Amino acid sequence: MTAPGAGRPGRERDHSAPHRASPLSGSYKTATARLRATPELTLIWGFHAAQEALRSERRKILRVSATEAAAERLAPELEARGLTPEIFSGADLDAKMPRDAVHQGVVVEARPLADLDISDVPDTGTLLVLDQITDPHNVGAIMRTAAAFDVAAMITTERHAPDMTGVLAKSASGGLEHVPVVHVVNLARALDSLAKRGFQIVGLDSEGTQPLEDVEPSSSLVLVLGAEGKGLRRLTRERCEVVARLDMPGAIKSLNVSNACAVALATLRLRRPAS
Repeated sequence: MTAPGAGRPGRERDHSAPHRASPLSGSYKTATARLRATPELTLIWGFHAAQEALRSERRKILRVSATEAAAERLAPELEARGLTPEIFSGADLDAKMPRDAVHQGVVVEARPLADLDISDVPDTGTLLVLDQITDPHNVGAIMRTAAAFDVAAMITTERHAPDMTGVLAKSASGGLEHVPVVHVVNLARALDSLAKRGFQIVGLDSEGTQPLEDVEPSSSLVLVLGAEGKGLRRLTRERCEVVARLDMPGAIKSLNVSNACAVALATLRLRRPAS
């Protein structure tokens, strides 16, 4: 019989051995207030989004908060930047984050990336134009796709567009660090300036006049995407050389805008002659 208070064989705790804190952390922190993005502060949560932000030379990092497990996984990126994260328990990191944020154990506080001016957009390559797409999940997914297809820049409106932070950054899964963004006041005027530079302007709409696979893409192409429900606005549509559609073979004939973007970019890539 085991004596009262005695541990089971092989399970005795060595009280002489001090508890070792993570070499990355020091003591655990306690959340005091929820984080909130501002015009001067971008919040980037989610493992892959945070990892790409830490790898980006363009991104000025202010602070990294993480669970011990996430900090260990990000150790190479943290050490390369000379950063020591603040370590939180999962519950305390939840309390620090905006409500319902799926943070995967890490949040990076950083400065926003500088916008690209439309005059600095390269003369060749594919550009994406978003015509008042406001859902951050969709815009983030579009940025992730844009990074995968090596899109040269994404152009959106200053108004009726989500902030490049938080949910959008998480949905972009690192794409925010790789796709330059241009914000413009007047989208129709921006499209006019790109057309003058020789860009082919192709709108995507379920009511387009021809299938996208029939479009001969040039080496300088702008793909214009409209908001779900509203589609392309009249002035935007008038600037398009062609408004194309995706002909879907199944019972459902339309896709959400981020999925449509992925299919469209893949179609154009296959149609473009190999360089």
